[in-house]
Amino acid sequence: MHLSELSHPNQLHGLSTAELEAIARQVRERHLEVVSTSGGHLGPGLGVVELTLALYQTLDLDQDKVVWDVGHQAYPHKLLTGRYKDFDSLRQKGGVAGYLKRCESSFDHFGAGHASTSISAALGMALARDRRGESFKSVAVIGDGALTGGMALEAINHAGHLPNTKLLVVLNDNDMSISPPVGALSTYLNRMRLSPPVQFLQGNAEEAIKHLPFLHGELPSELKNLKESMKRLGVPKVGAVFEELGFTYIGPIDGHDIAEMVRTFEQAHRTEGPVLVHVATTKGKGYPYAEADQVGYHAQSAFDLATGKAYPSSKPKPPSYSKVFGQTLVKLCEQDPTVVGITAAMATGTGLDLLEKACPNQYFDVGIAEQHAVTMAAGMACEGLKPVVAIYSTFLQRAFDQLIHDVGIQNLPVTFVLDRAGIVGADGPTHQGQYDISYFRSIPNFTVMAPKDEAELQRMLVTSIHHSGPSAIRIPRGEGEGVPIAEEGFEPLDIGRGELLTDGDDLLIVAYGAMVAPAMATAGLLQEKGVRAAVINARFLRPLDEALILPMAQRIGRVVTMEEGALPGGFGAAVVETLNDHQVLVPVFRIGIPDVLVDHASPDQSKQALGLTPAQMAERILERYGSSFQAPLAGMAQAVAV
Repeated sequence: MHLSELSHPNQLHGLSTAELEAIARQVRERHLEVVSTSGGHLGPGLGVVELTLALYQTLDLDQDKVVWDVGHQAYPHKLLTGRYKDFDSLRQKGGVAGYLKRCESSFDHFGAGHASTSISAALGMALARDRRGESFKSVAVIGDGALTGGMALEAINHAGHLPNTKLLVVLNDNDMSISPPVGALSTYLNRMRLSPPVQFLQGNAEEAIKHLPFLHGELPSELKNLKESMKRLGVPKVGAVFEELGFTYIGPIDGHDIAEMVRTFEQAHRTEGPVLVHVATTKGKGYPYAEADQVGYHAQSAFDLATGKAYPSSKPKPPSYSKVFGQTLVKLCEQDPTVVGITAAMATGTGLDLLEKACPNQYFDVGIAEQHAVTMAAGMACEGLKPVVAIYSTFLQRAFDQLIHDVGIQNLPVTFVLDRAGIVGADGPTHQGQYDISYFRSIPNFTVMAPKDEAELQRMLVTSIHHSGPSAIRIPRGEGEGVPIAEEGFEPLDIGRGELLTDGDDLLIVAYGAMVAPAMATAGLLQEKGVRAAVINARFLRPLDEALILPMAQRIGRVVTMEEGALPGGFGAAVVETLNDHQVLVPVFRIGIPDVLVDHASPDQSKQALGLTPAQMAERILERYGSSFQAPLAGMAQAVAV
């Protein structure tokens, strides 16, 4: 059978190991072919090809449910569930999503883009199944990285206390440093420990012995010890932890041996209660470059499949905001040993890998544990350190309570740098950083800001570090504006003071962060139509520069706000509320992301669809305020005629 002929995963039933291995090779070829062209997550999917095939041969996916944690590793799943022909459209507008989406396929049983949710979701499905009297299997597939998330551990703790609820957790462990050796001995011991005779001795025999007349319902200590020894037979240290939490542990097994995994999964399905199968895999399996650099090839932009190298840019680009942030933080840490950087398993993405190399004693990676990162930083601040927490905007949502409870209410000097704020592109709705403006507006004591360019980012970072309270800086994905940046001597900003970039009498544009440059371009287009716009770089969301904005809004009488964030509760809403509170009752046109989900596409395509390009914004402004602009427009026409 060829992979292209698979339209339903149940077609894997009955195939021989050799046939499954042939399909595995085809999955890897297609996976590499598409990701090298379109970009996407490379290493995770390559590592679970055999795991996916073996698991799906033991399931009936017309009934059974599989929840893939995060979705990084789910490309093989997509190729096996009818999306082979459309896979060339991966992560492109209108094409196959990079993550699981319930609306894309009936086989995507639970959508995700953030880590550590799978066990909770699969347990919820299992409990619903039992309540409804159904019998399908419920499976969660989770990586060892996602298992560090507190939510996953909470779910394991709960599931382990439900001995009558059948649940299978597959731990995809691609970090061999935490795994005992995989081999025939551990496989044999697992089979022996879970065999019917040993299970009988642990269960039925125990009950029979306890009811002997002279034992009075008690099991002698010697037999209790024997029972525990039998339970632990072949269980390595990592497995003993899961057994103590109430799971039956099987593993570790070779995640690239299809026949062994099929036998193991079938055994797990026969076992009552919650079961954890520990599978050892190689991230990037089958592609030497990805195997050799598992971090670098976790996700890739388009690259040359033969060499493994990314295609060079057609022209030099300015450094990314993340890189400028990382370089600046290194300088500040070198100057001040109380400054420390914290990441939640995203060192490379946030630029903190530069700090790890330069100042390892001032660098902390907490794993996929955003809540812990925030509260740990609060504890550090209590003892005189100046923590800088760098987390993607979309991931910091997971620590909203900690931002309020542990940092904001206590007014602690912690700096948050929200990377990937705004529209991020091909990762889709789960990754768009469109909500941080709204959720930070309400948190007590926070100073919140966004730079117009990379040089202003440097000034904001030093401002935040020297501030006596909590602060947050949002930065967009991608390269900066190309302005010169300082090597040292970063000058702080006056907190709560915006910047008038250009003056005008017809319109006031108040722009925030990444929308400042588009606002200036929009003002230029309006100028060509005879509309003279004043443009303010707000810089600060909290506190808003009322001394600058209010009198200009009163004088000009027409206001436009621009933000790359959600309009509900956003920056524009803050401006409207401020104007209203001060009885400056002028019309305000808010431009930003409306109350919609932004699907996967390139950032430029998303902005075009949302009407956020300078040409579109100029047109929208003219449509909104066209009648009130008639006087200046008529004056311009008369001047041209003369």
